[in-house]
Amino acid sequence: MIRKIGILTSGGDSPGMNAAVVSVARCAAAHGIQLMGIKRGYNGLLGLSENPEDDIAALDLETVLDIADQRGTFLRTARCDEFKKPEVQRQCANNLRKLGIDALVVIGGDGSFNGAMHLSELGIPCVGIPGTIDNDLGYTEATLGYDTAVNVCVEAVRSIRATSRSHDRPAVVQVMGRNAGDIAMKTAMATGAEMVVVPEMDWDVDVLAARLNGLIAKGNTRATLIIGEHCWHKMKEFDWRKFLNDNGKVVYPGEPINAERLASILKRKCGGIEARATVIGYTQRGAQATAQDSAFAFEAGHLAVQLLNRGITNQAIGIRHGRVFNMPFADALMMKKHFDRETYELINSL
Repeated sequence: MIRKIGILTSGGDSPGMNAAVVSVARCAAAHGIQLMGIKRGYNGLLGLSENPEDDIAALDLETVLDIADQRGTFLRTARCDEFKKPEVQRQCANNLRKLGIDALVVIGGDGSFNGAMHLSELGIPCVGIPGTIDNDLGYTEATLGYDTAVNVCVEAVRSIRATSRSHDRPAVVQVMGRNAGDIAMKTAMATGAEMVVVPEMDWDVDVLAARLNGLIAKGNTRATLIIGEHCWHKMKEFDWRKFLNDNGKVVYPGEPINAERLASILKRKCGGIEARATVIGYTQRGAQATAQDSAFAFEAGHLAVQLLNRGITNQAIGIRHGRVFNMPFADALMMKKHFDRETYELINSL
């Protein structure tokens, strides 16, 4: 019999986390279940704050009903390296039992789900809602916050392309996504960007330059290159520091490659055309959730409470064919992310 549920948001914040908390709160209240908010992810289970309510506090409907449309996460979030230790996991499980918390809803990415799976193995019933803009979990078609992040990027790139068109300047635009290129790919498709570089694929600076030179020769002087933030390790060997230093752009030893330096390289390989760089950054995380993400949060929160109330635990919630579903954490975390190479090549060839 579930009488008290804990809920936490962990890892990077993502749009829709607050809407998911509200959905869990409403459904828990409908079943007469008390909800406890655990603050700053798994850190809140360690009791690190001087005031206990800064770690865990009761969440009634009056407290949370107005947070659904708020940006960020009301419960705060943080990474907790300590929680990776088995003895710390046991301590957290015992702390939950002492507080009378019968089950836990975890909103986060793969690291957060791994933590929830360990707690489940220690006898704490857990259900996970995938909250990460990166869309890097292989078992689900979408994660909470991904649609919002893409929409932020699309709006930004449309504005950048308008200025690029006005000034006849190519643009290099860096988006988030960690080790997944989904945000970059979807943004490129939605905006008509002519090139995309993602962490899943090897890429060559000279190939990019040749592509840009070809577009310029056809009269396209405002082409857009979308790059995923963690694509640099897939760049084919190229002494970019020497190239820039030899061509009048000073780079000091140890300085990393980035979007601005890539734009400088393309400028010098493409006849001096003024390529400009923009890093969209945290605006992708801090935006107000789209209708799609908010609706996913509503359905996922309801399903989480239903599963726990029926004794179905150790489950990850996801989307399949547009509908929410659930599967065991272990199975979900084992599923590899599919990369759409055909679409990637199409974007870079049209």
